[in-house]
This record gives sequence, structure tokens and C-alpha cells, in this order.
Amino acid sequence: MLESSWEFDQPVHMCFVNLEKAFDRVLHGILWEVHWEYRVRGPLLRTVRFLYNRSRSLVRIASCKSDLFPVYVGLQQGCPLSPVLFIVFMDRISRRSQGLEGVRFGDHRISSLLFANYVVLLAPSSLDLQHVLGHFAAECEAAGMRVSTSKSEAMVLDRKKVACTLPVGGEVLPQVEKFKYLGVLFTSEGRMDHEIDRRIGAAAAVMRSTYWSVVVKKELSRKAKLDLPVNLHSYSHLWS
Repeated sequence: MLESSWEFDQPVHMCFVNLEKAFDRVLHGILWEVHWEYRVRGPLLRTVRFLYNRSRSLVRIASCKSDLFPVYVGLQQGCPLSPVLFIVFMDRISRRSQGLEGVRFGDHRISSLLFANYVVLLAPSSLDLQHVLGHFAAECEAAGMRVSTSKSEAMVLDRKKVACTLPVGGEVLPQVEKFKYLGVLFTSEGRMDHEIDRRIGAAAAVMRSTYWSVVVKKELSRKAKLDLPVNLHSYSHLWS
């Protein structure tokens, strides 16, 4: 999408948003409201609420412990259900903050990308992006969430240098030329050359390490060494 926007000279203004202590700030009351709105009711909702209504915590300092007290905020760490609950929680925030802004891609208009607490807001101009970010930050605050100004950044995909001023909570987000999102390096030029070079370098480093730790070893049989290239070829296709 970014390469196509660069090719057809269509500016894309992006804000890479990170949420402060995302899982720890989910309010249980609002979480149940979201489930009710999404028609998750009856035995399923009662079962999920049962997991949280019985949650109790205490504070321990040295050998002293406080009395148990109920917990009304935060998702349970390590629980396989927590990511699903967070996705549902964030989905309502995303839907409520969406407007007419967004970047056209084919017949679709994309205004945001979401993965856990990592969010990308997209708009065709800096003014539109300010509008989108303002709505998103307001919805986050209403739901008990907060945008991390120290970990959020702005980037503009354009053939000419364009300033993008995004104020949040009295602070202005820094504008960068490149940003790594979900392990992939995005640049303001919209090209993937740097990311491809990075992956080639990482693969070469692994191959060198494999050579010295496997191929050269006398302890391994010849059959094991001959099977290694076949396995690498097979699994590289699987993971690509």
C-alpha cells in the first residue's frame, strides 16, 4: 500500500500509537459494557465475568501483608483469554474514533491498523491525522486508556519534506523518517529496500552461525549435515 501511494504521489500521514500499560488499564465495567453491546451475553458473559469477579489482590511489604481487596481494572496476565478480551475492548475504541478520514486502497478506505496495543492511524493530510488522533485519544481516555507520548511517533510518506505536528496531552509527538512496526521497518520513502537488506543480513548471519556450529563440527554425522540444507529450504518456504 505504501509503495503504491509513493508511486502515484499520494501522501500518507501516519501516527504510530503505543498505549501506556495497555492490559493493566482495561476497566472491567467498560469491558462488560462492550460485550453487552456486541451481543456477547448469557452463560458466556457470566463465565468470563466469573473469572474476574473472584479476583483478589494484596500488598506485601517484607513480611507484612495487607487484607485482600477486589480488583476492578486490568486483564489477567498469562491467561489465553486476555488477548481476545483486549481485542474486543480496543475494537469499540477504534470504531468510535473512525471518521471519514483514511487512506484509499482500492475500493476500501483504511484509517487504522491495530495489533494488540500497537496502533497505526492513517490519513491523507496532517490536519486529517490530527483530527483522527484527537478522536482516538479522547475515546481512549473515556475508556481508561492513555496514549504513551514517549513511545508514539509520526511519519509522513511524501516525495517532499512535510512537517506533521501532532499534539497529544500537551505534548507534540516526534516526527521520524523510519519506524519499526511489528518487526518490519517502514520508511518515509515507502520503499522496502532497507527492510529487505536487513532481512538478508539477518539470514546471512544465521547461515554463518549455522556453518560454524553445525557444518564444521566433527561430532555430527555426514547424513545430518546433508539433511540440513533440505530442512532449511523446506522451513524457509513454510515461514515465508
